[in-house]
Amino acid sequence: MNARLFNWGSVVGIALAAVGLGLAGCAVTKGPSFDPRAKAVGAGGTNASGIFTNATASKIKPEWLVPSKEPYRLGPGDKLELELVGRTGTRTTTFVCPDGKIYYDLLPGMDVWGLSLEEARHALETELAKYYVRPQLSANLSRVVSKRVWVLGRLNKSGLFPLDGPMTVIEAISRAGGLFTSRFNGTTEELADLNHSFLIRGGEMLPIDFKKLLREGDTAQNIYLEPDDFIYLPSSLSSEIYVLGAVNGPRPVGYADNITLTTAIAKALGTSPQAQLTHVAIVRGSLVQPKIAIVDFNAILKGRATDVRLEARDIVYVPLSPYRTIDRYAKMITDTFVRTVAANEGGHAVDSKFGGVGVSSPLTK
Repeated sequence: MNARLFNWGSVVGIALAAVGLGLAGCAVTKGPSFDPRAKAVGAGGTNASGIFTNATASKIKPEWLVPSKEPYRLGPGDKLELELVGRTGTRTTTFVCPDGKIYYDLLPGMDVWGLSLEEARHALETELAKYYVRPQLSANLSRVVSKRVWVLGRLNKSGLFPLDGPMTVIEAISRAGGLFTSRFNGTTEELADLNHSFLIRGGEMLPIDFKKLLREGDTAQNIYLEPDDFIYLPSSLSSEIYVLGAVNGPRPVGYADNITLTTAIAKALGTSPQAQLTHVAIVRGSLVQPKIAIVDFNAILKGRATDVRLEARDIVYVPLSPYRTIDRYAKMITDTFVRTVAANEGGHAVDSKFGGVGVSSPLTK
């Protein structure tokens, strides 16, 4: 396959590599953490002693809030309307073929992949001049196919949408029909979990706070999208615990009252022989500003420490090596999580028979 073609398999490969990723080094840097054994109270997931502390959040870059000045670049599948001005019978609708070329009139095939519409028009005119005297070509882009964004999850019309011009996160969600809602007790309730919604670009989660954007109207979160950006808004009805990393069967584990770290890891078929059991992490709360605890799971197994009670939507990560800093460790875990979920949700969107890559997060209708 041409390297310029979008390759869904590469996304799956990134996710698979990320699931087993560990951070090398043994130095442990003091950083924000929470006590996972403390009983959480209140809707905010805090506790009376205030021991929950957020990991340092990344910041939105100012350039993300400005539409790109780059012209649209053609790619395979894009449809164009072409006509030689003043020459009857030359008007046609054609498209950029998988080889990146346009076949028009007497031309054997012109490579236009990566060209702007104006650059492509000029190139075609130059070649047509071999057959016509001073040809003038009218060229219009009628349909965008090669540039698209993924907007999946609890939306009324989730799917892949053409990026046919500057588009913000809000505009993409609007194209997907807006958030899916249901009526309970006479009121309308949104069924998307905004704390765990995310946007991936180039394999990395961008620090977009969907709760601030969609509930509070914070336009500082409303960035412009780029080709192949992946937006996912999971179901608020989901209550799994996700077990990732150096375990024999990375997977979502159904939440139940009083479920513990030991039980969750056991349901993921236990840890691999290379696992670093003294640095097992539990990530809790918003993906944009998570809370993290480092647990000595080895001490729990040997009866030297109390087991840890988990909460719905916790992410348990078993590393292959110790972490260097809390903030870096938290980011690595959340990036691993979102890439894995994106690989599964994107795979299912493309092929309903897609088997999954480590942990699946199916929508709850």
